[in-house]
Amino acid sequence: MAKKLGGKFVLRIEDTDLARSTKESENSMIADLKWLGLDWDEGPYVGGPANLYRQSERNDIYVKMAKKLWDMGFAYPCFCTEEELEEKRKAAEQDGSKVAYDGTWRDADPAEVKRRLDAGDPYTIRFKVPKGKVVTIHDIVRGRISWDVEATLGDFILLRSNGVPVYNFCVAVDDALMGITTVARAEEHLTNTIRQVLVLEALGFNIPEYAHCSLILGEDRSKLSKRHGATSCNQFREQGFLPDAMINYLALLGWNDGTDKDIYSREELIASFDLNRVTPSPAMFDMQKLKWINGQHLRAMKKEEFLPLMAEAMMREKVIGHADEEFLDHVAGMVQEKCDLVNDASSILQTVLDFQLEETSKTEEAKEILGDDFKALADKIIEEFNSNAIPTNPSPTFSDDFKQWVNKLGKSTGRKGKKLFMPVRLALTGNLAGPDIGAQIMTVGMAERVQAKHVDMKTRIEMLKKFVNDNAEMISSAAASIETGEATYNGKKFTTSSGALTCKSLKDCNIG
Repeated sequence: MAKKLGGKFVLRIEDTDLARSTKESENSMIADLKWLGLDWDEGPYVGGPANLYRQSERNDIYVKMAKKLWDMGFAYPCFCTEEELEEKRKAAEQDGSKVAYDGTWRDADPAEVKRRLDAGDPYTIRFKVPKGKVVTIHDIVRGRISWDVEATLGDFILLRSNGVPVYNFCVAVDDALMGITTVARAEEHLTNTIRQVLVLEALGFNIPEYAHCSLILGEDRSKLSKRHGATSCNQFREQGFLPDAMINYLALLGWNDGTDKDIYSREELIASFDLNRVTPSPAMFDMQKLKWINGQHLRAMKKEEFLPLMAEAMMREKVIGHADEEFLDHVAGMVQEKCDLVNDASSILQTVLDFQLEETSKTEEAKEILGDDFKALADKIIEEFNSNAIPTNPSPTFSDDFKQWVNKLGKSTGRKGKKLFMPVRLALTGNLAGPDIGAQIMTVGMAERVQAKHVDMKTRIEMLKKFVNDNAEMISSAAASIETGEATYNGKKFTTSSGALTCKSLKDCNIG
């Protein structure tokens, strides 16, 4: 929104909660914003007219403003101890009345106040909530909202007895002094607006526009939390999500531009975004939708942009030992179209480098291939390898050379289409899905360049030969099950002796 309207995006570190605010947490948030590409115009590390953008560095400003409110009659010192306040809370709960400060020191005798001040007794500074006051805002997302202030809250603290200011006071002062015109935040902050507006009005500052957005819910419709999966930007980054995809998806949670469009560049989001189209209804975080959007962005990337991300993931997951430009360029071309996450590239490469023939052969799809005279084709492939007829060494013409070999194999065995390519895929790669067969064989041939653990072609052929010999009975029984296939319909058994069991033949028999 700031970009669209030619405004400034201000980053402010709200760290007055000393127990929760650490340098590590700040560094983590800064890293997340930088990864997402949410670059701020004013704030830490870039500066700006406010000079100081950490609330922990602005304490003198808050003390000065609190004293100003005191002098103007909008605030007063309160000498109640924590023990006294706790007793008041318990009494209110027992009476069933509103749990709020009862104003003990609101209109105290000035002489008694002076005596306590002179004695150096600790005190907080409280804001004097006006009687009969109604606060009204025109929320961009939720419309007109009004609160009866006196019925909603009691006189609230501005400065604690240790001199540390409270969140709502700091935010109101900072919004005013930093020239904030628009605040978009979670609906959980809605009631904080009452305190902030009261402070701003008392100090004579302008009230910013507010847009209170709904919470993001998990797929079980409860508030998004750690049990729903990754909750930090860094976790999403490590899982292989792209910052552009995250921005794209997050912008769509509770907002749309009136079209069915799902994929946006940053420039398109800036041009289209409007807080007035943010819905007050809670949005559901759909991980599958995020992955789909990520995949769209990933496949649209230029290879030279995808390649370093892929290399980093493969190095991090120890799929490869070191980078090699030619190897990575080849692998990127092989896997990019098949990835929804950057990390998918590592999984695909690992599968290509492995040879899981034994495991794959146990699947139903493999049994059909094994039953189609797989042994004869496997024997032919073994023979071709031993005579160096199969291209295995990477070269500029490898792709064409491998295709020519497959075509020759098809002609010599009388196979074509799926009856050729599926058993060749099973025999040489050990799997039934994945990238182009030739691309996989070339990858295996280049694996040593990057110190990748792999099953080389010689070992694959040896394993194929052993598999065919050790499983001759299984392969023949798979073939027999096809020859004697059967089906039952309305209690009647159909076998191959009744006619070919194809989809067409069954349809011709009026079998649904």
